Amino acid sequence: MRRYRNRPLIGITTSARSGWRIFPAIALSVLLAGGRAVWWRVGRPASIRDVDGLIVGGGDDISADLYGGRLMPEARVDPERDALERRLVRDARTLRRPVLGICRGAQMMNVALGGSLHQDIYAVYADARRHWTVLPRKTVRVVGGTYLARISGPDEMRVNALHTQSVADLGRGLRIAAREPSGVVQAVECTGDDFYLGVQWHPEHLIYARRQRRIFQALVEAARARAEHRAQAQAVDEMEPL
Repeated sequence: MRRYRNRPLIGITTSARSGWRIFPAIALSVLLAGGRAVWWRVGRPASIRDVDGLIVGGGDDISADLYGGRLMPEARVDPERDALERRLVRDARTLRRPVLGICRGAQMMNVALGGSLHQDIYAVYADARRHWTVLPRKTVRVVGGTYLARISGPDEMRVNALHTQSVADLGRGLRIAAREPSGVVQAVECTGDDFYLGVQWHPEHLIYARRQRRIFQALVEAARARAEHRAQAQAVDEMEPL
């Protein structure tokens, strides 16, 4: 039990509607990667200071009001969740906590840093193939030299797809880490040294794939390193002067 408590703690946000089925899959992925998870939802206390890392999960559309877009009638939004996740992502950047975004989570990571979204990728990318499946049916091209390429390899990968929106203009300090052949952005990441990675697909449903497990492993390793750094800094602060 003590060994479990010593694992890095990862806060996971989900939709109020579908969190009951999304959280267990992500939490299992975190557990297999060596971490432990806490479930954050609207109406529950959530502070980035209480965790070592953050995962922003999928489900729900992000309100276009957050990036100056026009709300589409078919969009399914949750303004309270938008506010919660935007605050957590920004706090994580300030405190340098590692962040992983999944599907909507990748979009929120971009919007929280001033970026925008395409609300209908099929209206923008004429060659985008329509997929809606948890199975690996979509090809993604990883950009060489990125952090994603280092942790999951530079080769093309097959991923799933449960989205109709995608990153448009990049947020501050972000770069594209993967695209699909049509040009749709499939991953974004921080240009600096911090772990700040958003993937448009759902790696928690592909946990049987080694390259997808590495994404969670990299998050947990980054969270562990940050936790150890904070512990060392606290120990120095608490030392009595000679």
